[in-house]
Amino acid sequence: MRKKLRKLRMERGISQTFLSKELGYRYPSGYGNIEAGRNKLGYDQAVIIAKIFGVDVSDLEEDQLFFEKNLHETCNKKLA
Repeated sequence: MRKKLRKLRMERGISQTFLSKELGYRYPSGYGNIEAGRNKLGYDQAVIIAKIFGVDVSDLEEDQLFFEKNLHETCNKKLA
């Protein structure tokens, strides 16, 4: 997923600093750590990134089951 995030970001000319701010990080390295694989991308973050990139959330990941599982868990938490 990291390579895909970087590719989409670069194609759109979006900086890591901008994405870090949009995701609520205090420092530009917040998003950079996701792209570098030091931090995991959460589903809620993926939704924000997909909206910025203008793609569907499933387009961010080759393994669509990852997002389907997290969507299911997120919905269950909101309903509880």
